[in-house]
Amino acid sequence: MLDVDNLYVIPLDQWIQVGVRWLAMHFRPLFQTIKWPVETLLTAIDHGLHAIPFPILIGIFALIAWRSASRGVALFTLLSLTLIAFMGLWAEAITTLSLIATAIVVCVILGIPIGILCARHDRAWTIVRPVLDVMQTTPSFVYLVPVVMLFGVGTVPGAVAVIVAAISPLIRFTNLGIRLVDKEMVEAGRAFGATDRQLLWEVQLPLALPTILGGLNQTVLMAMVMSVIVSMIGAEGLGLVVLQGLGRLDVGMAAVGGIAIVLLAMILDRITQGLANQDKAGPTRGIRAALAQLLRPRNEEAGSFETNHQQV
Repeated sequence: MLDVDNLYVIPLDQWIQVGVRWLAMHFRPLFQTIKWPVETLLTAIDHGLHAIPFPILIGIFALIAWRSASRGVALFTLLSLTLIAFMGLWAEAITTLSLIATAIVVCVILGIPIGILCARHDRAWTIVRPVLDVMQTTPSFVYLVPVVMLFGVGTVPGAVAVIVAAISPLIRFTNLGIRLVDKEMVEAGRAFGATDRQLLWEVQLPLALPTILGGLNQTVLMAMVMSVIVSMIGAEGLGLVVLQGLGRLDVGMAAVGGIAIVLLAMILDRITQGLANQDKAGPTRGIRAALAQLLRPRNEEAGSFETNHQQV
């Protein structure tokens, strides 16, 4: 029988290491350019949230939860954030929230247009789909090595890793939501003379909005999970509290940090779920109004034609 150890082994690990080092050496300005807007947005959100006194900020989050979900979620948000503040983890929770908010903003800016492109062009979806498969099946810890080599360590590289790990569900759900739009609605819009842009903004996106918000919910949860893991590369927040507790074998510190992470994740989950479930009949009414608006010029032309015919 053949000895496996004596067989030729493909040095794939060495190739990857050499490739990443080559990218880091020759494309350093490019990665710094990518890092700059993330750093600017993260700094602005972090400073803005830290500047608001915690009782006012808790009230704002409770109001958002009430308007987007229900009174029960608002009460849970109020009590949970108050508990986090009195556990002495308010600053860390706001840092984690800033990290997640930055990742969500970037994911929305990049993910929704990519999802729309994949939904409208099958060839683009054929190219993007295997990339998303690799991104979603790759263990979260694997992202840390290339991110450190390309962007360094700290909270900003952690935000980049969170964005890469969390953007996939939003792209998939955007693509799925637009593809699941009833073809009769699209054909009706085309029959009324709607352009491709009008079909996208006034028909397809409103009907796909609940599905897109469902993808946003999954993106938020993945960002929350990844925000804990990136503490290993120096990202601050609640994940760093858990990591320090584990390093010192301080079970109490690690448990308190874990409780704060769970509470914050539940708050974000309930709010995004409430946005996805809120007024599902609204998009349908919006589509009818849009189609009526598209049909109105033809009705006016038909009415003017009848009036001129009567005059003749």
